[in-house]
Amino acid sequence: MNLVERVKAILLQPKSEWEAIAREPGDAGYLFTNYVCIVAAIPPVCSFIGTSIIGFGSFRVGIVSGLLHAVIAYVLGLVGVFVLAYVIDFLAGVFGGQKNLDNAMKVAAYSPTAAWVAGVFSIIPFLGILGILGLYSLYLLHTGLAALMKPPADKALIFTIAVVVCVIVVWFVVIGLVGGLLGFGMMGRY
Repeated sequence: MNLVERVKAILLQPKSEWEAIAREPGDAGYLFTNYVCIVAAIPPVCSFIGTSIIGFGSFRVGIVSGLLHAVIAYVLGLVGVFVLAYVIDFLAGVFGGQKNLDNAMKVAAYSPTAAWVAGVFSIIPFLGILGILGLYSLYLLHTGLAALMKPPADKALIFTIAVVVCVIVVWFVVIGLVGGLLGFGMMGRY
């Protein structure tokens, strides 16, 4: 798999690309080292450059704070792929799809591509609003679920919605925990 070709294909021809992905192995180690770890780095790296080096006019986030934020965002993004895969696999059985953790991992690994690539806009803070183009990842998720998890056609949309809702709930919990831990850690400094 060529990384650039895969990104281009999943963004421009998702239905045919999901068919190609379905024939590939779904080994998490392979997916992470050859795709996820590279493409998921785009938003945190670009955000770090945009906020700590370029800045908003005369305002810049400190290098250490910016770097800490980038590392936390990157790690949570990687963890998020695993969480998404397990949510997809669990819900596949609920919605009449095929439970298959390898296929769920493929959907989790490739469906966020648009959001990750759209993270490049945060390199210039005033263009950050264009990150909304990353919502195309929802379509990629839907087409990936239909192609790889094979729910009945009448349940495919509700399956996608259920996955998105579950992931949103999980992220609120994670953000609350991380915010609480960071906030608690900061209290000891004063």
